[in-house]
Amino acid sequence: MAKLLELKEEMRRRMHWPISEQGEWLRQVVGGFFNYHAVPTNSRALSAFRYHVTVLWERTLRRRSQRDHTTWDRIGQLAEEWLPKPRILHPWPSIRFAVKYPR
Repeated sequence: MAKLLELKEEMRRRMHWPISEQGEWLRQVVGGFFNYHAVPTNSRALSAFRYHVTVLWERTLRRRSQRDHTTWDRIGQLAEEWLPKPRILHPWPSIRFAVKYPR
């Protein structure tokens, strides 16, 4: 996915930022992605995107030090704290485009 490649490069540049600043930035990025792509029947893709962002964040954090002992449990806690959960935000098109003109 193009967005994940773009995210990987940007995370590499922000690798040594404090975790709280990385988390805040990732919250905005993932939230924006969800706002655009949160249409009905797309929940699996949203969940997969969140999972892949978590994996990229884990890899980035582990590269900060040779003696890093970041566990997957810790990454899961960070993801729970900072990354929004996927939700369908947009209604079905039949509801969204149902226009009733005054007669």
